[in-house]
Amino acid sequence: MLRRLILPVIALVLAYGFWVSPTFKDIAAGIAVFLFGMLCMEEGFKAFSGGGLERLLRSTTDRTWKSLSFGMLTTALMQSSSLVSVITISFLSAGLIGLAAGIGVIFGANLGTTTGAWIVAGFGLKVNISAYAMPLLVFGVLLLFQKRRGIKGAGWILVGLGFLFLGIHFMKEGFAGFSDQLDLTKYAVGGVAGLLLYTLFGAVATVIMQSSHATLLLIITALGAGQITYENALALAIGANVGTTITAVLGAVGAPVDGKRLAGAHLAFNIGTGLIALAFIEPFVMAVDAVSASIGIRPDDFTLKLAVFHTLFNGVGVLVFTPLITPMARVLTQTLKGERLTHDSARYLSEVSLEFPDVALTALRRETHHLFDNAFTIIAHGVNLKRADITAGRDLHELLHDRSDVIEIDIDQQYERMIKDIYSADMLFFTRAVSAKMPEEQANKLQGLWQANLDIVAAIKAAKHLRKNLLRYSRSPNLFIRKEYNRLRIRIGELLGDLSVLRQDEHDAVAMLSLDEIKVHLADSHRFAHQVVDSLIRDGSVTAQMATSLMNDSMYANEIMAHLLSMAEGLMAASIEADEHAPDLSLTPEEVQAMVDEMHSGNLDVMHEDRSQ
Repeated sequence: MLRRLILPVIALVLAYGFWVSPTFKDIAAGIAVFLFGMLCMEEGFKAFSGGGLERLLRSTTDRTWKSLSFGMLTTALMQSSSLVSVITISFLSAGLIGLAAGIGVIFGANLGTTTGAWIVAGFGLKVNISAYAMPLLVFGVLLLFQKRRGIKGAGWILVGLGFLFLGIHFMKEGFAGFSDQLDLTKYAVGGVAGLLLYTLFGAVATVIMQSSHATLLLIITALGAGQITYENALALAIGANVGTTITAVLGAVGAPVDGKRLAGAHLAFNIGTGLIALAFIEPFVMAVDAVSASIGIRPDDFTLKLAVFHTLFNGVGVLVFTPLITPMARVLTQTLKGERLTHDSARYLSEVSLEFPDVALTALRRETHHLFDNAFTIIAHGVNLKRADITAGRDLHELLHDRSDVIEIDIDQQYERMIKDIYSADMLFFTRAVSAKMPEEQANKLQGLWQANLDIVAAIKAAKHLRKNLLRYSRSPNLFIRKEYNRLRIRIGELLGDLSVLRQDEHDAVAMLSLDEIKVHLADSHRFAHQVVDSLIRDGSVTAQMATSLMNDSMYANEIMAHLLSMAEGLMAASIEADEHAPDLSLTPEEVQAMVDEMHSGNLDVMHEDRSQ
C-alpha cells in the first residue's frame, strides 16, 4: 500500500513546486535530464558487455586489491556504481566470482563514485558545460542510427554524456534563479540536530532518485548557488552515501542468496562509513581544510572542498572495512542461508544475469552442468552402477560376469526431486534470454544449452525404460543374457566416466576431438553388440523373448548415450570462444560411421582397443 502511494505523492510535490516557483521547473528538469543521461550511459556500457567486461571482471578479482581497483576504476569510467553493483551481483549469482571478491568490487565502487563529485565541482560549475552537450548529442544520435552493436553502444554513451551535461547546466541555472525568489539558507540547521536531519534528507533524496550521483549533483549545485550551507552539504553527502545502498538491495531481490549477501555487505559498508563520518565530522572537516590547502583549493571554494570530503570519508571507509572482507563474507554466509528445500532448485540463474549476454550464457551453462550432475546419479543408479565407482575410474569390465547388486531408486521420484524444478527454471531462463536483444553468437550457444537440457531429460526417461528388463536380466542365471545386459551397463558407465573427465577440459577445443573419439568407440561397440546378439540367437544361447528384450533395450541404451553425447556437445560449444571454431571440429554421424567402417576394413592405421570386450 505504501509503495503505491510513493509515486502520487512525488507527483503532487513536483506539481506544487512547479506552481509555486517557475525556476523550480529548471531544477526538476535538470535532475530528470541528468538521470536520463545516466540511463543512456548504462545502456551504452551494456552494449560492450558481450564478453570483454565480464572477462575483465573474472581476471581482476582473484586478489583483494584487484577487486577494489576494478570496482573503483570501472565506476569512475562508467559513472554508475549501480551498473557495477548489478554486474557484480549477476557474476556472483552465476558462480563466476566468490563473495569476498564481490564485496571488494562493491567497496571499490564506493570510492570510484566520488569522482562524480570532482567532475561536477571542478568542471561542471566552472564552465559553460551546455556548449559541450550539444555536439555530444549530435554525434551520439548519429551513431545510434548505426546497426553495429558497438557503434550504437558508443552512441548511447555520447548521448548520455550530453544529457548529463545538460542536466548540470539546467540545475545550475535553476538554483541561480531560485536564489532571487527564496533563500534556502534560512532553513539551515546547525549542530548535531542539523547534521542528523540533513543526513536523513540526503538518504531520502537518494532513495527517491535511485542515484547518489544525482543527489550529489543537486547538493553541489545548491552549494555553488549559496542555497545551502557547507556544513549541511557535508551531512547531505553522507546521507547520499547511505541512501545509495537501496539500489543494491533492490538488485538482490531476485538474486540467489549470494546476491543478498553482497547487498548486505554493501549496506554494512555504507552505513558503517556514514556513522564514521558522522562521529568524526570535526576531524574530517579539519582534514579537508588541510588537504584542500595542500592542493591549492581556495578556502571559500566549498564545492571542491565537498568533493574532497566525499573522497576522504569513503577512502577511510575502504581502509577500515577492507581487512574485514573475509570475516564479513563468513558472517554473511552463516547468517543469510538459502532456503531448505526438499527439491533441488536452480543455483546460478538470476534476474540480473539477463541484463548481460555473456553472464546469462555462463549462468545457464553452469545450471545445465548442475542438472547433469543430478542426472548423472540418476542414470548411474538406474543401471545399477555407483557414481563413486564411475568417477574413481574403476574397471567396470569386472562386472561383466557378475550378478549385479540392485541399487534401489525410484526414477520418477528422483526426477521430481532433483531434475524437474531445475529443468523448468532453465527453460524459463532460456525463453527470457533469447527474447532480449542478444548477439547472434550468444543466441546460438544458448540454443545449444536448451538442447542440452532436453537431452538430459530424454536420457533419464530412456534410463527408466531400460531399468525394468535390466534389473531382471543382469541377475539372470543365464550367463549369456546377463553378460549382454552387463555390457550395456558398462557402455553407459564408461560414457558417464568419459564425460566427467572431459568436463574438466571443456574450455579447450581439443576436448571436442576427444568427444569425437568417444563417438567412434561407441559406434564400434554398438556394431560389436549387434554381432554378438545375432550370434547368440543363431546358437540358441538365449530365448526369443530374451533376444527381443535385449534388442529393444539396446536401443534404449543407445538412446541414453546419444543424448548424453549431444548434451556434451552443447555444453562444450557454449564454453569455447568463437575464434576457436568449435563446431567445425566435431564429426558428423556420417563421418563417425565412415571411420568405424575403415577401422574394420583395415584402411585406417589406428590401433583400436575394443572397449566392449
